[in-house]
Amino acid sequence: MTLIRAELPAAIRVDLGAIFVSLELSKSTWLVTVLAPGSEKMSRYTVVGGDLAGLFGCFDELRRKAQMRTGQLYPLVVIQEAGFDGFWIDRALKREEWIDSHVVDAASIAVSRRNRRAKTDRLDGEVLVRTLMAYKRGEPRACSMVRVPSVEDEDRRRICRERKALVAERVLHVNRIKGLLFSQGIRDYELLRRDRRSQLETLRTGDGRPLPGHLKAQISREIDRLELLLDQIKAVEAKRDALMKEDVANLSSPAVLLKQLKGIGPEFASVLAHEGLCRHFDNRRQLAAYAGLAASPWRSGKINREQGISKSGNPRLRTTMIQLAWLWIRHQPVSALALWFKERVAQSSGTGKKVAIVALARKLLVALWKFVTSGVVIEGAVMSPA
Repeated sequence: MTLIRAELPAAIRVDLGAIFVSLELSKSTWLVTVLAPGSEKMSRYTVVGGDLAGLFGCFDELRRKAQMRTGQLYPLVVIQEAGFDGFWIDRALKREEWIDSHVVDAASIAVSRRNRRAKTDRLDGEVLVRTLMAYKRGEPRACSMVRVPSVEDEDRRRICRERKALVAERVLHVNRIKGLLFSQGIRDYELLRRDRRSQLETLRTGDGRPLPGHLKAQISREIDRLELLLDQIKAVEAKRDALMKEDVANLSSPAVLLKQLKGIGPEFASVLAHEGLCRHFDNRRQLAAYAGLAASPWRSGKINREQGISKSGNPRLRTTMIQLAWLWIRHQPVSALALWFKERVAQSSGTGKKVAIVALARKLLVALWKFVTSGVVIEGAVMSPA
């Protein structure tokens, strides 16, 4: 018996009146995968990475070939994954009326669940085209498209992100200096005090000797870098406070509203406003999922267990909310949320408190979202004095 393998089309043929294009972006090359009307197979083209003019030239050639086959000039529907290239390519494509550009969350695309699945740019490009066609056909949950922020919103959120990076770098320098001194039996050196250099001159090792010359010089150079970081952190915080003062006139600004609550300072207000609460959410589930605080159940047959929070959303927003949840208990002890937490953990161990604080962070995020968007007052919350 002879088996005959049928030649199947590369994707489901649905006449949606457009040329479907996916972009696989890398530093050196851009792989363009195309499914055009009048063709049953996907075509692939290579463009030099960063060559936007070459990409538009490729698009013009695709439209010309499709017009020669069908006698009609089609628009393009383009998809790319959110990645290191940011959103500049999407913004450039959207300037053209004949291009409908989309940026997709790569983690939302269904892939093979085999233990060893093949993965190449060629296969990924085909999957992106099929996903884009399913999305345009209106299939529910085919993928999750990224909402591209405006240039102004993207630029404003860099302040809080830069501060977080600077603070993390400051911690590294402080720990490095303390580690060097600890090896000499010195444990009480306060690096973040203004008299750090005068303290360094009076330090003595655990066996009573002055600091060795090369070690002292190394620590002095570390202090130089630390002081530069401290100055940069002050500059970033000054810029953050200046932007917040500009928003004071706008009483509906999320940062201004959040800062009115006791226990929320300018840094937390800025992070929450620019990382999450400036976006539109249809319901609390979408908000929790974006913050990575949504539950991830595992239910199949008789198996029914929780895997914990998904951690698939914005990591900056999630970290800030868990920190804020601990501070909320301290600064808002009579609020309904703090009382709920205390009742929940009254008979719990340390592990139970960690689980409950994440639940409190989720509840608090939803309450803050309602407070900012709808003016719903958080029950029992105390406002900061003017």
